[in-house]
Parts: sequence; C-alpha cells; structure tokens
Amino acid sequence: MKILVINNHGQYNHRIHRTLHYLKIPSELIPNSTSIDEINEKEPVGLILGGGPSIERAGNCFEYVKELDYPILGICLGHQIIAKAYGGEVGSAGMESYAKIEITIKEENDIFKGLGDTMKVWTSHKDEVTTLPEGFKLLATSPICEIEAMKHETKPLYGIQFHPEVHHTENGPKLLENFYEFCKNYSSQ
Repeated sequence: MKILVINNHGQYNHRIHRTLHYLKIPSELIPNSTSIDEINEKEPVGLILGGGPSIERAGNCFEYVKELDYPILGICLGHQIIAKAYGGEVGSAGMESYAKIEITIKEENDIFKGLGDTMKVWTSHKDEVTTLPEGFKLLATSPICEIEAMKHETKPLYGIQFHPEVHHTENGPKLLENFYEFCKNYSSQ
C-alpha cells in the first residue's frame, strides 16, 4: 500500500518522501527514468510527481500520466506535466512566487476534504498552468495563479501548484493523507 514519489530533480522531492514517512504513509522515492513495467512490479496504490527545474527533465512522467491507472498527484512541476500531457498550456507565471499565499478552494473534492474554503500554502515556482486542459475541472485558485489545483473529471489525476510537504502550508499533511486515503479506496474498487 505504498506511494511512489517520482523524483523530477527538484529540491522538494526528498521532502515529499520524508513528509510521507512522518505521516506513516509507506512510500518510495524513485527516479523519473523508471519504466512503466518497473512501476507496475512495485504495485503502488498511487504516485506523486514531484517538482523539478523543467519539463525537459521530466523523464517518463508524460507516459505515467497517460498510461498508468493509479491515482496520481502532481505537485508544482508534476501539476504542469499533467496539464501539458492532456493539452493544457504552461507558461511563465505572471508573478514569480516564493511565498506563502492564500488559495480559495472552489471544490472540496477528495484531496481538499475537510480543509475549508481557504488555505494558506507555500508556493515556489516560475512557471504555472495557464490553460486548464480539456476534461479537467478547477479545484482551487489564488490571486497570483488562476489554476492552483485541478482534477481530471473521470481519471484519478490531481494537480496542485503549491507545496503541501513543507511546514509553511497549513493542512499540507492533511491534503497528503486525503490523497493516500483516496488511493487506498481506489485500489480496493
């Protein structure tokens, strides 16, 4: 019942793995060059696509989000990879962000369950999703980024622009626990 954290060469990937460990959520940090067959052999209940410096260094992540049938949570670059894989657009942020901001949760859904209407989160990005891909719905927004969170309408794909794994993000651990609960429920269907 473990989560695979896909390392996209970003500063926060080890932090995601460590935070899951603190939450007693079984996880393994693996390189983004891992094959789909190797992932299937590990029998995860879900994947988290971590952040990183650029889409060009995203390894096999585009294949993961298109071909695997596990719940996937994309964080920062992972969010952008999911959007781009499904025809959304990614561009430079109107305002480069390394700060604590408040997001407005438009739809509680699975990952935001029990977190209220707003949430203070830590952002760290130069790029962002600028156009929601077809087949996705908006889950959260902020004054500096229109698409802070999204979900595919029929597939178990979630993307968030902010970082739930750092202590600056209020209820970040709860969001990760919600995702893990969703993964376990999805795998038992």
